[in-house]
Amino acid sequence: MRRLRRKDLTWVGLIIILFTWAGQQYGWFDGASQQVAKNQPGLYSVSRFVDGDTITIDMNGKTETVRMIGVDTPETHKPNTPVQCYGPAAATYTKHLIGDKSVRLEADPKNQNRDRYGRLLRYVYLPDGHLVESELIKNGYGFAYTSFPFSKADQFVADELAAKSTGKGLWGNCTVTEDQGRKQTNDAS
Repeated sequence: MRRLRRKDLTWVGLIIILFTWAGQQYGWFDGASQQVAKNQPGLYSVSRFVDGDTITIDMNGKTETVRMIGVDTPETHKPNTPVQCYGPAAATYTKHLIGDKSVRLEADPKNQNRDRYGRLLRYVYLPDGHLVESELIKNGYGFAYTSFPFSKADQFVADELAAKSTGKGLWGNCTVTEDQGRKQTNDAS
């Protein structure tokens, strides 16, 4: 077996670089990278979108309901509460934002593990690193929910102020009231 010469190695390296470049340009690797991202440990598939701030995931064969930490979207399904302005829009936005992507969950050391309804309390991240709660708030689909302590409170309050100052989403389309620190919108009807 003959030994590769330096000139041969240079050509092999150049071919690999050109193949990689062409694959990226023409999307040859897109399906593989999406599949790898979907199968990353710590990512969970969303089985149902409950509303704008609550999802149901498949956690290793067990169904878990996840309430997003630090965000409150207008109601769409709360018993004895009418559908609120921008509630359906927030639910649709969450569904569109996450789509068929899996999500990464993160607990908050300042918050409890579950709420009084038994739902997991978690930050929800997309595979690209975007924080779903922050996206909801800064695009005007929800409020910073500061009734309970959590690490990202300052960020979420800043996101809310930015959305409010520009009239984004519910801030430009609904009447917002506050009662004992909890914000809500008017009825959708």
